[in-house]
Formats: sequence, structure tokens, C-alpha cells
Amino acid sequence: MIVTKTVIPRRTVLRGVGATLALPLLDGMVPAMTALAQTPAAPARRLGVFTVPNGAPVEYWTPKTAGAGFEWTPSLKALEPVREHLLVMTNLDSVGAEPGRGTTHSQAASALLTGARPKRTTGAALELGISMDQVAANAAGIGRETQLPSLELSLEGGDTVYGVATCDGGFSCAYLNNSWANRTTPMPRETNPRIVFERLFGDVGNTSADARRANVQRQRSILDRVMDKVADLKVGLAPYDRRKLDEYLQAVRGIERRIQLAEQQADRELPEVASPAGIPVSYEEHARLMFDLIALAYQTDMTRVISFMIGREESGATYPQIGVTEPHHPLSHHRDNPEKIEKLARINAYHMQLFSEFLVKLQSTPDGDGSLLDHVMLLYGGALRNSNRHTTENLPILVVGGGCGEIKGGRHVVCPEGTPLTDLQYTMLAKLGVPVESFSGSTDQIHELSGLS
Repeated sequence: MIVTKTVIPRRTVLRGVGATLALPLLDGMVPAMTALAQTPAAPARRLGVFTVPNGAPVEYWTPKTAGAGFEWTPSLKALEPVREHLLVMTNLDSVGAEPGRGTTHSQAASALLTGARPKRTTGAALELGISMDQVAANAAGIGRETQLPSLELSLEGGDTVYGVATCDGGFSCAYLNNSWANRTTPMPRETNPRIVFERLFGDVGNTSADARRANVQRQRSILDRVMDKVADLKVGLAPYDRRKLDEYLQAVRGIERRIQLAEQQADRELPEVASPAGIPVSYEEHARLMFDLIALAYQTDMTRVISFMIGREESGATYPQIGVTEPHHPLSHHRDNPEKIEKLARINAYHMQLFSEFLVKLQSTPDGDGSLLDHVMLLYGGALRNSNRHTTENLPILVVGGGCGEIKGGRHVVCPEGTPLTDLQYTMLAKLGVPVESFSGSTDQIHELSGLS
């Protein structure tokens, strides 16, 4: 038997002058004899953590019935297209934050992904614990297998968050960041999609705003610098892989053009405000760009671990595009005012709509024998439930994705009251294949994630 299929190494990277471009998973990356047996390339297991601030009214969020027949609530309805990949988790409590009114935003945020209690400090002597995303980033088979062990993103700036400024309760603002490399080091987050794009696909020597604008004006597209390599690669590909590669390159180019337009728009519409280059004026465009970059990072296997802070605790963002002009944080202290609670829920639903669009993109992106959504394990939620009282019991938590067959979705899972959130996080790490004996003291798994009681 003569095997003519061209085999491409899984870690193939196209290199041009000042640019690198990783490739998505192609059939040609499957060894030839394996391909004859029609065995798809083994998919990578991926983790994503998406966090939102300032609580979520339970009456707008939590379904009234458990199990597969749960009804949609206003906050979750946008997820209907991905219902079979969704687990709504109820009765999960934070174990690092102080319960009740004594919890601060800083304590709640820092405990969300670490399960640890922060040291009260207004200076640089921080002390907390490693977060679940960084545990995965340090693991063989996950973070150690990619060019970027992890990627930390945010839609809001970080000058006061990552410095030593004091936030609520006498805690350093650094504790508002919920991704931690170790007991003393929060992971810096990137808000600028231009920098994220170049970190993934291009080499950047100078990251100042002026340098990036000059780079956009004088250099061709990053893709243009590697297109000759793409032409050579296509010669040995099967028709399906050529189409797949073309679709991928088109998606990359589309995002690059949107980033360039965002830079121009920021300068044109707000000339009196020094908007950082690459960050769109529109909140929606900013969020969608970041979500699209996350999808590309997963698709190209540049990283398998991503943490995205859609908003940070104490966020004062306004959302006039959905009729909410009050700053988010003051609105969240609603004093049980029904009108304010409804507006808070409207913000939750808006964030969910943007998240749902991202999930649909993952669902439509082929990966091995399924889709990217089949092969990711995503945690979505917030550090507070009732933001007016700063409660950290029964947090708003979702698990989305198939986890390479480890998760059975389409259900509302009602855990026993008082179940630690760290039990869920330990379970997810175990299902990712991360060799940990416990996470933040938790050794119990939530077997319902796999549909087992």
C-alpha cells in the first residue's frame, strides 16, 4: 500500500518577518496510517474562566426546577442555542470570603478562583493563593504543551487594580484580580485587543500607543508577511484542509482589520480623550473582539487556559446601550428596590448575550471529531450573589462545554446547600487531567457533572 497523504506536525507555525502564525487542527496533522483508520486527531482539553461583577439577582437567574427540564430565566435565556452544553449550578458557596455582610468586594473577588482568604494589607505585602486557572496552566498536558501557558484578559483597565492602591475594607486593590500565579502574585491582565493579537500572532518590540499606530501605518498585515509560506503549505494539503485553512486565515484577517478600525475610530470619535490604541469605543465591539481572540487562541492551540474578566468587582461601567445609565456598582446596592434589581438583571442578561455569541462561535468551529465547544470546559460566574448584602453563598455559577466527553450538559444541577465552590473547581481540574490531590483543601468531586448521582 502506498500512502500519499502529507503529514503536518501538530505544532506547525508559519513564520514571516516579525510574525508567527499557529495553525488550527487539520486532518493532515493526523499520521497517515491513523488517518486511513479514520481516527481523528486527539482533541486538546481546554479550560476557560469567565467572571462578571457585582452580583446576580437570584429571582432573575436561577431556574425553579432542577434537572434536564429546567425553564429559561431572563438572565440565562440567551444561552438557549447551547442548552445541551450547559450546566446551571446552584448552592455553591465561596470558601475564602467571609460570609454575610462582612465580605468586601476584594475578599469575594480574590476568593472566587483561589478558595483562599486574602491577607488584609494596603501595601505590596500581598498574600492569597494560586487560582484554579494557574493550576491548570502549570500542568503537563495543559499549560505546558502550548506557547502561552495561559492568557489573562479583561475589559477594564488595571492601573488601580494591580497596584497598591487601597480598595474596600482596607484591602489592596490587587485583590480585585482573581487570577493568581501563587500566594503573592496576581497575574497581570491585558485589555487591549491589539496587544493580545500581536502576542498571539506577531512579535512586538515597542508597545507604546504611538509605536503601535506607526506599526499599523507602515507595515503590511501580519498575514501578508506569511502568505508565501501559506501558499507553499497548501500544495500538500487535501481539499478539505485547504478550505479549512482559508476559513481560518479569513477569520484572523477579519479580526486584524477590526482592530485597526477600532484604533482609527478611537482617535476620530474621542480626540479629546487619550483612548489606548486598539481598544474600541464601543463596549460591544471590545467584548466581541476579545471573545473572537479567545476563540482563535483555542483554535490554534496557542494556549489551552484562558481567564477573562468581563468586569471586575466594584465596576462602575454604565450600559446606556441597554437603557442602564447608572454606574454598575452603585446600582448593585439596590436596597431591595425592584426597579434597580431589574436593571441589575438586565446587565447580567446583556453579559450573557455576548457570552452566548462566543459559545455559538465555538460550537460552529470544527475541532478533531467535534467542535471547540465539545472540547472546552468553561466556568462562568461571579463572586457575589446578593450584591446589596455582599453575600457569597449560592453563587451564580455555570459550567459550559463538553470537556471532551467528561461533562453531560442540558441540566440544572442543584447541589446540597453549602457545597463549596472549590469542590466544583477540583472536579473540573480532575476532568482536565490535572494531577492534583486537592484544590484549596477540597478533595470532593461533584459527580453530577458527568450525569452521575
